[in-house]
Amino acid sequence: MIKVTEFAFTGYSVTDMDRARTFYEKVLNLKIASTFGEDPEKPDWVEYEVGPHVLALCVGGDMWKPSKDGGGVALEVEDFEASVQWLRENNVNIYFGPYESPVCHMVLVADPDGNSICIHKRKPGHG
Repeated sequence: MIKVTEFAFTGYSVTDMDRARTFYEKVLNLKIASTFGEDPEKPDWVEYEVGPHVLALCVGGDMWKPSKDGGGVALEVEDFEASVQWLRENNVNIYFGPYESPVCHMVLVADPDGNSICIHKRKPGHG
């Protein structure tokens, strides 16, 4: 029997690591935790630690293609309105929202390869 103890990482495939890193590091302001690959100057696997979790980017080629229709990650932000404004100022493709549910606010954005990312803020008392 398998006993899952935690998520190891959430991963996205990208086609251009430099372009992806610019988005994840400059627009989403994530900090690199580790990189892997044959060329240390041009890694094909990059990990960002977000709290106790890891978001990984990989140049997946034909085996793992980017898609907004696959799984996704929701990134909790401190200030939802300021985050949406920042995304707009950086010409990020917001393809859904802003949306308000009974428990949160969210927008869905696409990274440069079209992968879906939820920018999310829980309402007080919900999580």
